Amino acid sequence: MAAKSLTQSQIIAKLAEDATLPKKQVKSLLDNLAAMAYKEAKNGFSLPGLGKLVLVQRKARVGRNPATGEQIKIPAKKVLKFRVSKAAKDAVVGGAAPAKAAPAKAAKKKK
Repeated sequence: MAAKSLTQSQIIAKLAEDATLPKKQVKSLLDNLAAMAYKEAKNGFSLPGLGKLVLVQRKARVGRNPATGEQIKIPAKKVLKFRVSKAAKDAVVGGAAPAKAAPAKAAKKKK
């Protein structure tokens, strides 16, 4: 069974306890951080140690309606993505995934 994620009030309580600050002050800080992230996302907003919000332009493409199989045109659009930092990935996943070994090339001998 998967563990439930922390709620906003649980996050605020934990941060307030760790930083010995009032919960109101921590809530205000988180609200201001979110507002700043929304405002600055178009330029790229980075949270050190966590990741980065980036605005990505998707090209127009042809898709397929799964119910009817009919082809449809999907217009170009902007989407917001969160790119997780390497440090966060390593902390959660437990290190970098093992790289696939490249096939060994046979060494040619000189005569």
